[in-house]
Amino acid sequence: MIIQPRVRGFICTTAHPEGCARNVREQIDHVRGRGAMADMPRRVLVLGCSTGYGLASRIALAFGGGARTLGVSFEKPPSENKTASAGWYNNRAFENEARAAGLDAPTIEGDAFSDEIKQQVAQAIRREFGQIDLLVYSMAAPVRTDPRTGETYRSAIKPLGAPVRLKTLDTQKGEVFEAEFQPATEEETAGTVKVMGGEDWALWIDALQEAGVLAPGFRTLDFTYLGSEMTWPIYWNGTLGKAKEHVDQTARALREKLGPDAARVVALKAVVTQASSAIPVVPLYGAVLFAVMKQMGLHEGCIEQIDRLFRTRFALDAATDEAGRLRLDDWELSEPVQAEVARRWPLVSTETLAELADLPEYQAQFLRLFGFGLAGVDYGKDADPMVVPALG
Repeated sequence: MIIQPRVRGFICTTAHPEGCARNVREQIDHVRGRGAMADMPRRVLVLGCSTGYGLASRIALAFGGGARTLGVSFEKPPSENKTASAGWYNNRAFENEARAAGLDAPTIEGDAFSDEIKQQVAQAIRREFGQIDLLVYSMAAPVRTDPRTGETYRSAIKPLGAPVRLKTLDTQKGEVFEAEFQPATEEETAGTVKVMGGEDWALWIDALQEAGVLAPGFRTLDFTYLGSEMTWPIYWNGTLGKAKEHVDQTARALREKLGPDAARVVALKAVVTQASSAIPVVPLYGAVLFAVMKQMGLHEGCIEQIDRLFRTRFALDAATDEAGRLRLDDWELSEPVQAEVARRWPLVSTETLAELADLPEYQAQFLRLFGFGLAGVDYGKDADPMVVPALG
């Protein structure tokens, strides 16, 4: 079948198997091009391993640090006339590349919020690795069922307290407009914390500790985004901010339990992911930010961010902020970058978008998530949705 992108809002309903494989290969090539990483954990569990920062972490630690990795993600498999999720193809592409490099890289696909998958992963760790040295928690989902109560919670991306009117962007039409966002209810806020807070992270640590598969000196990372003044009304000062505060609280509790350096939240820069594309204001902010950071020579995608994390911020003596976080958003939030973004922000409109922002970069990065727009891929050629081709 001929596979082309079908974009609906902030979701692409198709994915290209060869394009996804090329995207994985390019990230691997970036890490290899930077040389080997010293003193990296050698047995790693990545939760949310199939896209974005989770996939980048798995790639960096395997192909930069020589780690054996176990990945967990929830994916849609293909059928003869429908493509799989991009993550399904990414997982197979990563496994193919790891196998060729002589690296262990098993993947478990299922609901990582469930007790069943936690038990399955603990058994796989014991069987494959004995224990793990690092757990990377990179989960992003709109819905979570609490395994203790069976109750299902949904996240809501809303402000708190009062309605807010904000500038945002239709990334498909290239139109800038203002929209009003109603505040969250207490129930919506609590649901967002249950889905996107630190509760599941802590449950994973409890389950693996009880199973005896955490190695001496074990460490764990969870990723967050803090944002800037342009995104705070809908992000840090909204329901998402409450969830991220809970992640910070969880990290402090885990450090008290496991050791002073055991658990860190990593604050990362704005990039294009499936999750970030759904957040109002963020696509417009991202398009302006990308233009500014590219002009200043500071632009990074997921793999560049994560590669920098492990090469420059992962050491036990790495500097942290007042909340104990590792900061990789330092370039984004630097005074020159933010001053220029703030200058452009009130001026950006549908008419000035091409001058003040980089929508083509945003759109290209979005399509790459699903395997489209990669050099060397013939998108007019028949592709088998059931197979991830081996690359030469």
